[in-house]
Amino acid sequence: MAAKFSPDLAVGILREVIVALVRKDGPALSTHQLGVFLTCYLKDGDHTVRGLAADLHVSKSVITRALDKLGELNLAQRLPDPSDRRSVLVDRTAPGRALIDELKTISVAAGQAAETN
Repeated sequence: MAAKFSPDLAVGILREVIVALVRKDGPALSTHQLGVFLTCYLKDGDHTVRGLAADLHVSKSVITRALDKLGELNLAQRLPDPSDRRSVLVDRTAPGRALIDELKTISVAAGQAAETN
């Protein structure tokens, strides 16, 4: 029988995912960095600093700082927009794709564990 999806269940799954990330080897991502990362990998379309700032309701400087760190970690990269050289596109990377796949696996496992409790 499936568990009733409640606020407590949702927050419990979120906790399990975050705990798995904390225990994982490698660098930690702040909530800003994780929010930008997830938006870039889970929302279709081209992403720009301006567009991410509007989507996440934060300043462009918050996005820039998050992208700086994601770039250092090779989880995202900035490329010039071929249709508008004044604009910069955020592109996905192979390590970033691997991380998003891992997060999906962790999330599914956390959801399944919550269903059995």
